[in-house]
Amino acid sequence: MNYAIAIEHEPGKAYGVEVPDLPGCFSAGHTLDEAISNAAEAIAFHIEGLLDDGGIIPSPQGVEIHSANPDYAGRFWALVSVDLATLSGKSKRLNISLPERVLRRIDSAAAKNGETRSGFIARIALESA
Repeated sequence: MNYAIAIEHEPGKAYGVEVPDLPGCFSAGHTLDEAISNAAEAIAFHIEGLLDDGGIIPSPQGVEIHSANPDYAGRFWALVSVDLATLSGKSKRLNISLPERVLRRIDSAAAKNGETRSGFIARIALESA
């Protein structure tokens, strides 16, 4: 799943990062690369907390929607990919059978969201619970 991050930077200061789809999820870094990497960790940690509390994981809305929000004026944007399948505890391998048409739709939807097949199925299951 790809989350948009709003990045703010003033010369001589660290890069500040906010994740609009996850209220309260913030991060920072001394360099842009560090800020993006730290944002990925912050997003994973935030989502794990939501899962632990039985909360709903918000679906990302994308850069285009968030960049139109005046609260984020002057910021620049990046996407951070998080695989939900790796956040739900120990993984268990399973063998399932699906019609090829259904599998193509799963793979297409997963690719649009920057997810693996397993991550997509996990997210859909968690969202519907």
